[in-house]
Amino acid sequence: MTLPSTHDVALAAERRTAARLLLAHPLIASDGPHADLFPLIRRHADWLGKRFQQVLGYRLLVDSSYARLFKAGLGTGSGHRLERSTGTPFTPHTYACLALALSVLVTAPEQMLLSHLVAEIRAAAADAGIELGETGRAAGKRTLVAALRQLVNWDVLIETEGHVTALAQEAGGEALITVDRELARVVVAGPLSQARDGADLVRRAADPGFGGPRTYVRRMLVETPVVHLDELTDAERDWLRTRQRREAQAFSELLGLEMEIRAEGVALVDPEEELTDLHLPGTGTVAQAALLLAERLVERLRPQEPGHPATGGTLVIGVTVPDGLVDEVLAELIAEYGQRSNWQRGYLEDLPSLREAVLDLLVRMRLMARAGRLRAEGEGLPKGYVEEASEGRTVTDVHGARPDGDGWVLLAAAARYATQVMVRPATAVGKGTDVQEELPL
Repeated sequence: MTLPSTHDVALAAERRTAARLLLAHPLIASDGPHADLFPLIRRHADWLGKRFQQVLGYRLLVDSSYARLFKAGLGTGSGHRLERSTGTPFTPHTYACLALALSVLVTAPEQMLLSHLVAEIRAAAADAGIELGETGRAAGKRTLVAALRQLVNWDVLIETEGHVTALAQEAGGEALITVDRELARVVVAGPLSQARDGADLVRRAADPGFGGPRTYVRRMLVETPVVHLDELTDAERDWLRTRQRREAQAFSELLGLEMEIRAEGVALVDPEEELTDLHLPGTGTVAQAALLLAERLVERLRPQEPGHPATGGTLVIGVTVPDGLVDEVLAELIAEYGQRSNWQRGYLEDLPSLREAVLDLLVRMRLMARAGRLRAEGEGLPKGYVEEASEGRTVTDVHGARPDGDGWVLLAAAARYATQVMVRPATAVGKGTDVQEELPL
């Protein structure tokens, strides 16, 4: 067996670094925050373009001043949402402002006043029949500022003099902004010219095309924290189970990711913890409460004898969370850890708000979900999509692997986040010091 040369090892490392960067930041400007690595992307542009197309069905465009990886969606409810600087998710109104701003900027002059841009956005809204009358009020101005701030973060807008926040901070605040029309034109990745409306755009973007089950499963693995088997069609489960070892090697070489394979599903793990916009364990009230809630729910709801159909058992991917249990456990956690862990006062005094934030994080991490129809049952499939496995193929039976009906479901992946509370002995912290519980957060 011939060992790879030093040159081959260095070449593979460069390509992996560039691929990881594009996956985490699909729009990169040559003079932006990742300018130091932009030459790496240009150097390997041809190879990267071919590999992203072959593996994930993504198109890569590399220009002298930017690189854009056109990712495809995964369907309704599976997007990576945008957030304000406060962590608040974009509302439909904010997305509307963002889309309207882009429609204006693709033909805007190189420089323009902020007030002129706002006037153009309002005009575009009127032409499209979209009501943006509230942009003259404080809340509406903040929403528009959030959309413009996102464009600044993407380097589509450059604050030459002043800041776009002047729109909300001052009466009649003004700023001079520079527009990168090329970047504005490549922000939207979906097939706009083909879509009839927003819902149709989401469906068309999620269609893996000729790649079919192979491409969709690979996208799921890369773009989501974990893929449970009942989130896949028969054809997708068949493809994954027969090729998962080979895929593990491919994702390790391309992106440096490790595949964790379980009876209930598969996850790609990043040892460097760079390729995610979600962190659990994490810091802050919501992340700590979510981790502790997952631990308590796993302790109380873990099935006694889960099995696998291949060995005559019953596959358990999710269990029902009884009504009121989440509130009960969160109340316990607030009493036990809220004060001494300095959790945010607003959450300590508002259990419904804490519940909403915690469940939102656990859903995005795919540790909990609302009960309902799944992809394995034909939910959300593109028209004409192949969902049946090849004739004669036997696939893992996922029927009844999670409960139907209403309410919340605790998913199998939550078990790997169950923690243990460690107690530091008093002698280890000195005589007379209070004993404290240390949480692996």
